[in-house]
Amino acid sequence: MYWSANGDRWLLVRDSEVDRVFIRDEANAASGGHQTELDIGTFLKSGGGPEQQELLRLIGTLVKNPETPTRP
Repeated sequence: MYWSANGDRWLLVRDSEVDRVFIRDEANAASGGHQTELDIGTFLKSGGGPEQQELLRLIGTLVKNPETPTRP
């Protein structure tokens, strides 16, 4: 999850019932509090802001570094 300074937030969501992973964009209350669901590709293409950078950081934690030796 990423929170902006103005209260907007972005959540990485996994819906196991339909086997779907997506981003839920939740606007702050002053902006109406609307929620939008975006597929990950669309979200990443929408800009290079801190919310996209945080998602890339999270994805990076899931990917094994090829230079790191594997353990038997």
